[in-house]
Amino acid sequence: RMIAAFLESGELQRLYTGLSLLVSAAADGRPARALVGFGALAPLLDERLLARALRPEAAPDVSDAGREAFARTLAELRDTALELEDCRVWACAAAVEANGVARAEVEARLDGVMSTPRFLREVAGAELVVV
Repeated sequence: RMIAAFLESGELQRLYTGLSLLVSAAADGRPARALVGFGALAPLLDERLLARALRPEAAPDVSDAGREAFARTLAELRDTALELEDCRVWACAAAVEANGVARAEVEARLDGVMSTPRFLREVAGAELVVV
């Protein structure tokens, strides 16, 4: 059964959780789909996500001793989610427009841009998680 996630939060700890769910499902052979909303769009497109995650304020519940592992794993989860054949990640059309992100930039990193209604039709019947 497919898992679908609406990744809304820009909080890196929440994003880590959402990406972990998607990657785990896809690695186990379950189709995984995600729509990236307003808050999560910038971190997912950030080429310097590792450096962003290393800042103490970026993940306040992560200890100093665990910060490097958290940051590295978050970046790896993001990259793996975008590479796995059975994991598809789209940006929410409204989030792209509202954040002024160039569509070409989104399409270079993610699977494209999609409206929420279309995403919900695409994942009909899936387990839906909002992060």
